[in-house]
Amino acid sequence: MKIGLTGGIGSGKSRVADLLAGWGATVVDTDEISRALTAPGGAAMAAIVREFGAASARADGGMDRDWMRQQVFTDPGAKARLESILHPLISREAIAAGLSATGCYVVFVVPLLVESGRWTDRVDRICVVDCDPETQIRRVQARSGLTIETIQRIMAAQAARATRLAAAQDVILNDGATSADTLQARTRAMHDRWCALASAPAGARDRGRRP
Repeated sequence: MKIGLTGGIGSGKSRVADLLAGWGATVVDTDEISRALTAPGGAAMAAIVREFGAASARADGGMDRDWMRQQVFTDPGAKARLESILHPLISREAIAAGLSATGCYVVFVVPLLVESGRWTDRVDRICVVDCDPETQIRRVQARSGLTIETIQRIMAAQAARATRLAAAQDVILNDGATSADTLQARTRAMHDRWCALASAPAGARDRGRRP
């Protein structure tokens, strides 16, 4: 069974994915794939430099993320051009990784799952790690040192909270009142439920309304 795991920046997707992996799920993180593709010698770098010029690459040959972030934020066309390079490569590598999945199910961690429209038909269920915007900002500031303005711009480029929730069959709440133990318990309950669904008839996995 294929699960699409998503959520806004700072929602705690990575922590949830780590917990699921610890319980035996196969986790395919598209952010990790993207970082590999844009690292020095990465498979996407030649196309990125051709499209955006030498300024898009650092001295070591990897993508200059700060420079590219500025382009994407100020020019919607730049965002579309970058995605046209990266998304097909990410999809190909993620799907290939999923083919070797073990355990009850495979989890595809896709930050822009709802926004891209590429994944909704590739997974059996969508799970959103949900969080209030204030907590998102606080968490991202603590881990990255980005300014509030920059974080808000990143959030504005992502789907609205209500839009993500409307697309989900499953939700794991990880708001400001959620402790580490509570998040673990909620994630474990979801893991157990998915394992049960994975052994059920295929119709039980459909993307209808979540219970």
